[in-house]
Amino acid sequence: MIQKGTYLNVIDNSGVKKICCIYVGKGYRKRYANIGDVIVASVKSLRFKVNLKLKKGSIIKAVVVRNKLFSSLKKTTLPIRYTENAAVILNIKKKFLGTKIFGAICKDIRYTKYSKLLSLSSGSLS
Repeated sequence: MIQKGTYLNVIDNSGVKKICCIYVGKGYRKRYANIGDVIVASVKSLRFKVNLKLKKGSIIKAVVVRNKLFSSLKKTTLPIRYTENAAVILNIKKKFLGTKIFGAICKDIRYTKYSKLLSLSSGSLS
């Protein structure tokens, strides 16, 4: 479960390495974010510092794609555990900033409005 203050790895090729969650959106007094939820985050570290659209400390929106505790959107499927919390960065128009996603993501993301993530990723887990 992702909450305020949680650090997440960024798994796309936007140039950002780590982000920190500031706000969990989508709902009144929602405390935790799971797979497919949009969070507001701050950029903490960068992969390379040349020709980037984002700077350290800038505020962005991101979609959670991996969850360390458990990951399952449907009650019928078995939960999958990852070794890290990970997210993909969105731009102002809620499109993906990167063009490639590194690593596998859960197939349950197809039931959200960000189903295009499955075609951008290198693999998927049931």
